[in-house]
Amino acid sequence: MLKKSACLALLAAFSLAAVAASAQAQYPERNITLIVPYGAGGGTDVTARMLARDLEAALGKPVTVENRAGGGGWVGWGALALAKPDGYTIGYLNVPSMYAGYLDRQYKRSETLESFTPLINHVIDYNVWAVKADSPFKSVKDVIEAAKKTPDTITISAFGAGSDDHLAILSNEAASGIKLITVHHKSTAEAKTAALGGHIQILGANISEVAEEARAGTLRILGVMAPERSRFLPNAPTFKEQGFNQVWSVSRGIAAPAGLPKDVQAKLTAALEKTLQSKEHQAKAEQLSLEPRVIMGADYVKFLKDNEASTKKLMGW
Repeated sequence: MLKKSACLALLAAFSLAAVAASAQAQYPERNITLIVPYGAGGGTDVTARMLARDLEAALGKPVTVENRAGGGGWVGWGALALAKPDGYTIGYLNVPSMYAGYLDRQYKRSETLESFTPLINHVIDYNVWAVKADSPFKSVKDVIEAAKKTPDTITISAFGAGSDDHLAILSNEAASGIKLITVHHKSTAEAKTAALGGHIQILGANISEVAEEARAGTLRILGVMAPERSRFLPNAPTFKEQGFNQVWSVSRGIAAPAGLPKDVQAKLTAALEKTLQSKEHQAKAEQLSLEPRVIMGADYVKFLKDNEASTKKLMGW
């Protein structure tokens, strides 16, 4: 027979295990924070606020968006990586933008892709070049020809070394043998203000970030870097149509800190998938000119790693 002390210890262990299992089964028990690594008003912020409202219904708890801009996104990604892996702090991963923070050795950053638990990709947002309505540039060809005649005179916006906008610029420069002046901004709102104010000549952005202004006529789209014309900008030609084989985009997906318990990961992923696949969410995404592209589990991890490898190659990191 077991001694009384051994029995008590065994009962205590069973009790603790039952409490832990009960706590995990009740997730979530409180509010969830969704970190956006950029300022308010940009494509990621708009995407996140749309998701937060719909995800609340799936999880049964409030989801609060927290903007943490700066450091090319790494103020937010650093905070996400350091957060407790309990499912109460999640955030957006923007690729290829996030890779610069650790692939570029000058930053000496300890975080990597392995610092996160990738959950699900949300949207793919293709890159565009846009100008204000009275710009002399009417096409991508106009920009390329002007840049060849007067190198290092045409200004274009981007959002940090290795961002999707920056990679698109580098790729176009290499393919056409031109050199533009890249001006990095902290947010899309800041870049749009600069473009509309005539402080930069070309706005490098994503479809969802310029569709409203394009429809209103305050911005003119020179070209979209998508395989085919966007349903949100049907009158805007692709770069390919204009003779430039350029396809670039940003993907925005959701992740948690590394070490997230498997059961919490499963619940979060299921709630996210349910939200993203719902007709209501799809309709809202369309109104915001967002293209949902659900990628989950091992497929999402592979997608991120493949993007990481291509970015490293192009940037020479």
